[in-house]
Amino acid sequence: MNAVSEVSIAGSAGSSLKALNDWVTEVAALTRPERIHWCDGSDAENAALVAAMEADGTLVRLNHDTHPGSWLHRSDPDDVARVEHLTFVCTPERDEAGPNNHWMAPADAHAKIDALFDGCMEGRTMYVIPYCMGPIDSPLSRCGVEITDSPYVVANMRIMTRMGAPALARIEREGTFVKGLHSTGELDPDRRFIMHFPEELAIKSYGSGYGGNALLGKKCHALRIASHQARSEGWLAEHMLILGVTNPQGETHYIAAAFPSACGKTNLAMLIPPEGYRRDGWTINTIGDDICWMRPGKDGRLYAINPEAGFFGVAPGTSAKSNPSALASIQSNTIFTNVGVTADNQPWWEGLGEGEPVTDWRGDPYDADTRPAAHPNARFTVSAKQCPSWSPEAENPEGVPISAIVFGGRRPSLVPLVFQARDWTHGVLVGAAMGSETTAAATGAVGVMRRDPMAMKPFCGYNFADYFSHWLSFDDGNNKLPQIFHVNWFRKGEGGDFLWPGFGDNLRVLEWMIGRVKGEAAAVETPIGWLPAAEDLNLDGVELTGEARQKLFGFEREGWKNEFDSIGEYLDSYGPRMPQALKDEQKLILVKLSVS
Repeated sequence: MNAVSEVSIAGSAGSSLKALNDWVTEVAALTRPERIHWCDGSDAENAALVAAMEADGTLVRLNHDTHPGSWLHRSDPDDVARVEHLTFVCTPERDEAGPNNHWMAPADAHAKIDALFDGCMEGRTMYVIPYCMGPIDSPLSRCGVEITDSPYVVANMRIMTRMGAPALARIEREGTFVKGLHSTGELDPDRRFIMHFPEELAIKSYGSGYGGNALLGKKCHALRIASHQARSEGWLAEHMLILGVTNPQGETHYIAAAFPSACGKTNLAMLIPPEGYRRDGWTINTIGDDICWMRPGKDGRLYAINPEAGFFGVAPGTSAKSNPSALASIQSNTIFTNVGVTADNQPWWEGLGEGEPVTDWRGDPYDADTRPAAHPNARFTVSAKQCPSWSPEAENPEGVPISAIVFGGRRPSLVPLVFQARDWTHGVLVGAAMGSETTAAATGAVGVMRRDPMAMKPFCGYNFADYFSHWLSFDDGNNKLPQIFHVNWFRKGEGGDFLWPGFGDNLRVLEWMIGRVKGEAAAVETPIGWLPAAEDLNLDGVELTGEARQKLFGFEREGWKNEFDSIGEYLDSYGPRMPQALKDEQKLILVKLSVS
């Protein structure tokens, strides 16, 4: 009997969890595992799993003097990122999924993927993982159960969710949960699918061991399925960080911000204020770096929780300069995926700024002419509580009140540093029209500009037109909604260099936003929204060229006319389901842009 099966064999969830037991029995009959292990989330269980993975090479022990309790995992070279072209939303009607999703009829999808699951766990252990997304006692949290044959997935889900006995107890109380079935299969790219069944609250993923394809509590549950739940239950499931900004007067404002993957969400969530701000008493509190669930509270404000318990962050580019809090977080008890290794067995990636790799992410001797030491989408998985800026408010079951919602992406031209929407409808249009250059977090070309509404293009579980309508529905006269802003940290000059220093200096922009929320900061009205002048931001210690000032705080009418023509075409692509209010807003702004 191996170390894993000694911890627990099959286990018993109790007669009151008959639906869960029946499903586990059904999955076992299909996949035919050698053994079944019910995960309890205990330290002993995790130690046994890690020991077994070290023994079979799934995990490689890193330097336990410099990085105690930390491990390296190398994924299959063809399994390193999200596979959006193999990700389906399976609804009875194609229009329910919308043109923003790949669609398959539920019966066809079940048949296709169940044929792959048939017998796939023979000789393997089937792990049953009960988990809770969000604080275990929060009314906004939702539970799920993932069945997987990957101990790597178990170890990561233990970090990323509230996993084990408390979640199982909540499932027993509520009687409902999201069903997630996963197998690494053969890791064959031609036998790989991620299927979502929103109306069944079910997910099936086959053939991948990578992150969001395999950790089904993350993007699959917390966004694609949760967005469907949120629409029916009157809340929002969003691809957003949550941070708190506390000013010298002791006032804390919470901000939710949506950026596409690898566009700086983690950096902003863990921002270190510039020296002058720190001296004056400004602090940043991290609630979450990736996903935000929001609902109206009794006072009409939107209250948010981070449904995750950990960070699954991009390693390349993380350094003492770019994100010292993230770097401090991952010095212990961290799982690194697809990073390089130094001679003394420390994790290494491009942008770290210290050390030299000897082995690359594939386990080969490092050769800069062959491939980078770390894959561009290399990751770290770590408990959020290890972050120096983590806030206990992340465990507040009622959530934190949101003062501002921020949208942003990588736009090298046209889009200024920051602007504010006039009202909620305009703000929804700002989010709906959001564009960004693609990054290495998804397969395909990098650096291509595409529309990524609310940073949810890969993650919205239903038709974007209906999703925009759901957003608009919160402006019902009863809610005290956050102000909406758009930022662009990535504006470039003629020479191709970034014009804004970014990182900690982004607090200067957040300060202006908070001033706008409080009705204290100045701004200039333009057809695209309210823009600050350079003098409206605290730029002490920031040296900006004349070109930078002009482009970061300027308004380019002709360019925006072309942009809003493009936005109109984009909205029309969704057909008659697109809410007329957004189309009217786009036309109104286009008219204003045409008046010189």
